[in-house]
Amino acid sequence: MPKVVFSVDQSKPMSQQQVPGHNRWHPDIPVAAMVKPGDVFRVECREWTDSQIGNNDSANDVRDVDLSYAHMLSGPIGVEGAEPGDLLVVDILDLGPVPQETGEVPGQGWGYTGIFAKANGGGFLTDYFPDAYKAIWDFNGIFASSRHLPGIRYAGITHPGLFGTAPSAELLASWNRREQALIDTDPDRVPALGLPPLADHALAGQATGDVATRIAREGARTVPARENGGNHDIKNFTRGARVFYPVHVKDAKLSGGDLHFSQGDGEITFCGAIEMGGFIDFHVDLIKGGMEKYGVSTNPIFMPGNVEPRYSEFLSFIGISVDHDTNTNYYLDATVAYRRACLNAIEYLKRWGYTGEQAYLLLGSAPIEGRISGVVDIPNACCSLYLPTEIFDFDVRPTKEGPVKEKRGQCAVSS
Repeated sequence: MPKVVFSVDQSKPMSQQQVPGHNRWHPDIPVAAMVKPGDVFRVECREWTDSQIGNNDSANDVRDVDLSYAHMLSGPIGVEGAEPGDLLVVDILDLGPVPQETGEVPGQGWGYTGIFAKANGGGFLTDYFPDAYKAIWDFNGIFASSRHLPGIRYAGITHPGLFGTAPSAELLASWNRREQALIDTDPDRVPALGLPPLADHALAGQATGDVATRIAREGARTVPARENGGNHDIKNFTRGARVFYPVHVKDAKLSGGDLHFSQGDGEITFCGAIEMGGFIDFHVDLIKGGMEKYGVSTNPIFMPGNVEPRYSEFLSFIGISVDHDTNTNYYLDATVAYRRACLNAIEYLKRWGYTGEQAYLLLGSAPIEGRISGVVDIPNACCSLYLPTEIFDFDVRPTKEGPVKEKRGQCAVSS
């Protein structure tokens, strides 16, 4: 087993760890451990909400989750010799759930998918599903199944939702300015247009005193992806993937977490993956001056992993940039088009007995493929959603006989 450079006691909150992690991006969060280019090492991770969600049949915990704690990140891991302008080369060698068969912590044999309430973050379809719901998934090797979504079993593409390097002070200030400017365009919107710095429950690693106070006041929330990487939620960041991260500060300061057992493209419910705690094994290296050499300044680049479920048959649902609820046409709007593709898939699955909420949870967590199929034929962009047919224990394809609608239970709901 690789050397563990950041260990986690899964029975304790991140703030009570021997070496605590952090939940804000800031250049002054102290390095928790150092590695060298060429090293192989293991990082252990808490579930992203710090285990606020339980293995039960109520979605009250999803409804009431406190997002000021998120995301709980392990690190920062410093890399010797890394300087601003370099590229940090990160190979994902292995990752998985917490290595226990049963337990109370997400990842100990189980995980969850949540639909967040509109008032608390919402999701891609929050105007259609404004309340909180949840599905618990049980792990059996590479497969997941759920008592809340009967008739479905699939292999996951296990991956980290979030890893990135620390921002420079200048980059951090730029994030805060531009995101506040966006929020100011509609400050009363629900859900909000962004999440500005928030001192409540900010965790600054091993920083203390005035430094910790400043990190809490200035630190960027970890919810979106940004130039340093961050919360990409790309399902193909899996075993075998190689990621090239821009380095903005000395030692690079690599941090991350938010491990997923599985996820569909888009993670459309906001908490759409199967969330878990666990471990991830890395190999790191450096390309000196790589940001300038390869024109990598505003984003990481990556080579997808070559480990994924081998599904060969799909139902594909199409969406165009038309809001059919209001019969409003949008100009080449891929967001509207993908939303309609998702809604079309949900409507189809309801014909087989699933509730809309169950279908929404499925599309967030299963290894669906989302594609921008056309953004050239004015005025309608076209997006498509590929749903594997083999994940169902019945024939979900259209036939002359029509769908067989059965009682398929209910996901966890909030009171």
